Amino acid sequence: MSVPVLTGVAELADRYDGFLLDLWGVLHDGRSPMPGAVDALTNLKRAGKRIVVLSNAPRRVAGVIRRIGEIGISRGLYDELLSSGEAAWRWLRQGHPGGRRFYAIMATRDQNMLEGLPFEQTAEMEAADFILNTGVEDSAVRAEDFEAALQTGARRALPMVCANPDLVVVNGGKMEICAGTIARRYEALGGKVHYFGKPHAPIYQESLVLLGIADRRRILAVGDSLRTDIAGANGAGIDALLVLSGIHRDELAAGDLEAVCRRERALPIAAVTGFRW
Repeated sequence: MSVPVLTGVAELADRYDGFLLDLWGVLHDGRSPMPGAVDALTNLKRAGKRIVVLSNAPRRVAGVIRRIGEIGISRGLYDELLSSGEAAWRWLRQGHPGGRRFYAIMATRDQNMLEGLPFEQTAEMEAADFILNTGVEDSAVRAEDFEAALQTGARRALPMVCANPDLVVVNGGKMEICAGTIARRYEALGGKVHYFGKPHAPIYQESLVLLGIADRRRILAVGDSLRTDIAGANGAGIDALLVLSGIHRDELAAGDLEAVCRRERALPIAAVTGFRW
């Protein structure tokens, strides 16, 4: 297995009509656009490509669009945006997974996930009917901080809703755990988790409808996570491009790209050092 490293997306843009782009680590770092990202989006749009941003952000679509606009990724640079938070919210809005009270593991920035839901929040795991897990406040928080609560939830067999399957994210240059890390620990304790977002098939089915391109050979997914972005694209039967400057940057700088891909059981068609034209 050999993964070529390209200088930018221009080298393969002609092969594809549609692009599924990850957000955090590809288009921005949580505070500003990644170097070259806005230029790459501009050139893809100029070339007539259809672009859907597919994010594991545990927030509703309107909030994500508003936030990335504030940091410099304007609405005209992409056609549609779909978030794992939106998918989770829709499922919850239908009354799943049952019960009235939820225990939240949630950052302040994710509060719009609660708007319009038919549930009430409780600070006591013993009183909860399920757990809503969107992630942590900042890089100072560790998974171990939730151990006692998770053990209680697992003992009571409470279902967990995980609105972001990512394990980690680079936020402003610092590595921060995501909801997926907490969900993984909950599963290790015997808990049941309902996942929304990449790499799970339903989010790809919806995003491909938004793209509106029937031939999957003409679609390229771009992401910085082998476990979610690349493996998810592999499962959906579409090509994937790995961005090396994201969450794998340290291990890839010190190791072998192909070996890391084999370990994660994810295969990109190529890699780029950053999402640039």
